[in-house]
Amino acid sequence: MKKIIFLLLMISSTGWAQQTAKKNKYGINEFMLIEKVEDQEKKYNEVLKEPAENLTPTALNDMRAELAYMWLAKGNIERYRFYKSSKPKFSYRQALYLSYAVEKLLDEKRQYEDAAQISQELLNDGIAEKTYVLLEVNAAANAKLGHVDVAKKQIARSDAEKGSADRLIKYFKDSQSNYLNRLAIVKLAAGEHQQAYDILVKAFREAESNPYMVDTFKEAFKKVKGTEDGFEDELQSLKKEAYQKYYKEVEKSYVASAQQTRDGIIPDPNDASKKLITFRATKPVHGVTMNNLEGKMVNLGDQKGKILALDFWTTLCTPCVAAFAGFEKVVADYKKDEFQLFVVNLFEDDQAVKAFAAQKPVRLDVLRDEENKGYDVRATPTKIVFDPMGNIRFFATGYAGSTDREYYKLKAMVEIIKAHS
Repeated sequence: MKKIIFLLLMISSTGWAQQTAKKNKYGINEFMLIEKVEDQEKKYNEVLKEPAENLTPTALNDMRAELAYMWLAKGNIERYRFYKSSKPKFSYRQALYLSYAVEKLLDEKRQYEDAAQISQELLNDGIAEKTYVLLEVNAAANAKLGHVDVAKKQIARSDAEKGSADRLIKYFKDSQSNYLNRLAIVKLAAGEHQQAYDILVKAFREAESNPYMVDTFKEAFKKVKGTEDGFEDELQSLKKEAYQKYYKEVEKSYVASAQQTRDGIIPDPNDASKKLITFRATKPVHGVTMNNLEGKMVNLGDQKGKILALDFWTTLCTPCVAAFAGFEKVVADYKKDEFQLFVVNLFEDDQAVKAFAAQKPVRLDVLRDEENKGYDVRATPTKIVFDPMGNIRFFATGYAGSTDREYYKLKAMVEIIKAHS
C-alpha cells in the first residue's frame, strides 16, 4: 500500500487490514460479512452448539453485540432488547453504530417512545461513543412526546457535553444540521416558535441542512406565520440562495484547460505553503476498467458522452459514507444518459464491501479497486468529475458537512460542466 498522507485514509486502511486478516471460523470478522441480520441470527444459533475450544474468546459476546445493533437498525425493538439483555460488551464500532440506529428511530421511523427510552438506557449504561448525540436524540424524542422539561434539560446537557464541538467537524453525517433540527424541535415544544424558525431559516440559507429538517421548518413557519401558505416558496427561496452560494464557490475550482491526466494537488491543511497530492490520474478515464459488486468488468469508456463522477471511499471512512446521501439526491436529478456517478471502493475485499453495501444500504453504483491501481488515491473521500470528453474538470477531497451542502456542490459541478460543454 502506498504511503498514506491523510488521517482519514490511514484510519480506513487500518480497518481494512483488520478486515482482511486471517479470519477465525467462529469469530466476529466472518460474522460481520453475513449481509442479513436474519442470517446472522441463524449463524449465531449454530455457533452456540460448538465446543468452546472452537470459538475465539469473545466470539459469543461480539456476536450478541452485533445482533443487538443490527436488529435496532432494522427497527426491531424486541430482538434488540433480547440481545441487549445479555449485557454484551460493545466495541467502539458497535457502540458508534448503536448511536446511528437510535438516530434512525427518531429521524426516519419516528418511533419517539422507543428513541427516548433506548437513548436514555444507553446513556445510563455508558455505552455510547457519542454521548452528545444521544442527548440530542433524547431531547427531541421527549419534546415530541410532550415532556418539555426533560427535553430542555437534555439539550442543555448535550451542549455542555465534552465532544459536542465535534458537530462542527465535517466528519460525521449531518452532525450540525441534525443538532439544529433537534434544537428547533425542543424550541417548538417549549413554545419558543420564533427562535425555532430563525434557527432553521439560517440553517437552510447556509446549507447546514438535510431533508429531516423540512417538516420541523414547516411546523415553525406555521406557528410564526399562522398559516402554511407561502411555506414552500420560502423554503425554495432559501435553498436557491444556498445553492447559488456554493455554485459560485465551486465555479472557482473549475479546471479550464482540457486535461485527461493530471495529479490532484491541494494545499496542505496543516501548512498552506506546502502542497499535497491526493490522486494521480496517469491515463484517460475512458481507458480505465474496474469490477462492480457482481464481479462484472465495467469499462469507463462506455461513459463517453456523459458527465462522469468517481468518488473514492472505504467502508471505515465515516466522512466518505456521510457524503452518499447528498450524492443520491444528485443522481435522482439527472437521467443516466447525461450523468453517471460511481463510488469506487479502495483496498477492501469483495465480501467486506458487499456486506457493507447490503447492510447500510448503499444505493449508489459501486465499483471496486482493491489494489488502488486506477488513480493511486492518497486520501479519502476524494472526488473526480470528468466532462463528456473525459477531461478532468473538478476534483475535491473531504466531506462537505451536510447532505444539502454535498448535494449543492456536486450538482453545481455537473451544471458548470454542462454550461461549458
